[in-house]
Amino acid sequence: MFGRFRARHGQRHGETGHAGKPACCAQAADITLRHAPAGCRCRVRRHNACGAVRQRLLDLGFVPDAEVEVVRVATLGDPIEVRIGGYFVALRKEEAERIDVEVA
Repeated sequence: MFGRFRARHGQRHGETGHAGKPACCAQAADITLRHAPAGCRCRVRRHNACGAVRQRLLDLGFVPDAEVEVVRVATLGDPIEVRIGGYFVALRKEEAERIDVEVA
C-alpha cells in the first residue's frame, strides 16, 4: 500500500528550496497537518479533536510543540504517514485535518 505514495503539489523527490527544505514549505505558515506537503517538518500547535480521537492523538505524541515530519502522502491524500517521536504513524486525512501545525 505504501509503495504508491507521491509527494504533493507536484513536488518531486529530491527537489529542494533554500536551506535544504522542500520548495513548497520554504516559507513559514500555519496550516493543518493534512495540507503539509511531504518532506516538511512541522511543529504541532494544537489539535481540535475530542473524545477518544483526542486521547489517542495525545497518547501517540501529538502534543503542543512536538516536532512532526510528513514522510509521505498517498496519491489521493489518505493516509498520511508522519514521523513523530522516533516512530512512524499513518493518519487518516480527517484526523490530520484536526491537527494545527506551524511549518518552520
